[in-house]
Amino acid sequence: MSTRDVILGRVRRALADVGQDDTPPVPEGPGRDPQYERAVDRGYLPEHGDRSVEQTVDLLAENLADYRAIVHRCEADGLAALLAGLLAGRGSKSVAVPPGLDEEWLAATDVTRVADRSDSTPHELDQVDSVITACAVAIAETGTIVLDGGPDQGRRRITLVPDHHICVVRVPDQVVSSVPQALPRLDPTRPLTWISGPSATSDIELDRVEGVHGPRTLEVVLVNDRTVSGN
Repeated sequence: MSTRDVILGRVRRALADVGQDDTPPVPEGPGRDPQYERAVDRGYLPEHGDRSVEQTVDLLAENLADYRAIVHRCEADGLAALLAGLLAGRGSKSVAVPPGLDEEWLAATDVTRVADRSDSTPHELDQVDSVITACAVAIAETGTIVLDGGPDQGRRRITLVPDHHICVVRVPDQVVSSVPQALPRLDPTRPLTWISGPSATSDIELDRVEGVHGPRTLEVVLVNDRTVSGN
């Protein structure tokens, strides 16, 4: 008997005396167990407070900045110019691009594009100046952006090796207040990357070091238009 079988056996025994209730059946899906969903109380608050859409987006921007991310806002028709300006301001000569990224986003820049390839080596990616991606969802209360490896986000490696990550968030469609609101939007079988600010760590003396296990610079663009293409 494997360790997995032992653990699952313990879970089954723990649930053996849990009676069925009248909760409507939960639709089947990746990582969803109808019996578990009925057995566990979901009475907690889905968010803290009662915020408007605008207040939720403002909270996201505030918490992103608190984590030392650089936050920008723009309309859809100004996105290409803003991205071109961010790359130019960084002095980037190359940018990693996921295969499903909207071509119009890069229409205003002639920076060399580096395709997201399965055979790219860490050394090759380390030579890339910047990466631009979309996201799966952004969480206001925690200042967190979640990537799920979708076509407009690419493989996880392209957002971990280059030193400069620009992430575009569609507002308000991709912004939620809390983690409980974000989880139903995500597929737990996908390679999820949860980002709260640029990569950083501290030693026992609280000396902060950035860029140890990801980009040292994270720029988040909040695009205020439902028509922006993407995830």
